[in-house]
Amino acid sequence: MYEKLSNNIDVYYCLDLLQHKNKQAHYCATLDQREQTIAGRFKREILTQRYILAHGLLREVLAKYVNESAVDLQFMHSEKGKPFLLNYPELSFNMSHTADAWVLAVVQKKCHLGIDIEYFKVRESWQGLVKKCFSTEESKYWHSLPVAEQGRFFYQLWVRKEAFVKALGEGITLGLDRCVVNPVEINQFLRLPECAGNVDSWQSYTFDIAPELLAAVVCNQKYVSLNLTEVAVS
Repeated sequence: MYEKLSNNIDVYYCLDLLQHKNKQAHYCATLDQREQTIAGRFKREILTQRYILAHGLLREVLAKYVNESAVDLQFMHSEKGKPFLLNYPELSFNMSHTADAWVLAVVQKKCHLGIDIEYFKVRESWQGLVKKCFSTEESKYWHSLPVAEQGRFFYQLWVRKEAFVKALGEGITLGLDRCVVNPVEINQFLRLPECAGNVDSWQSYTFDIAPELLAAVVCNQKYVSLNLTEVAVS
């Protein structure tokens, strides 16, 4: 089910987490105490379901890479909360989910890796977010676009910025405006915070899994391509 290509970034995706709800009890049993505590805090059942299914799928996929059972995987977290496997620090991974869509990026070497997906939503005004989260170059380019193109371009930059801060494990408090995407060559960066190291070592990758879903992977090592796998219902 899971083809592992060390030269590529492996990306697994599921467009409808609830298709896996027949395995919810099984996935819940694989979660550790921390995960089960978080799952129990949600006020709405749908949010509990999504959390359990997302983290159960995460464990199921990663278990294939390290030849262990999903329940035996030991997750640790960085100071800012980014998870890693205690006994397999050389395996890099990052997960994202929005509504019922879920994605996971995996690389079989130690690196900074981030992934983000967002559903396109029409907003009444983009100006505040652009002013807060875009650099001068990004903002100038965004304002030069026809109004009909501004929304999608906003999300194209947004998912790259989110994936970058997730790759570093810092979160958006790092400052999304400090992660500057080249608006002309959108998979490249113009500037990054000093803590990220050499900007030339960073690359973003686009992948399409649904027309209304914007997605990007960001990594501080350059790879040939993405290896996409849909996680089928079993």
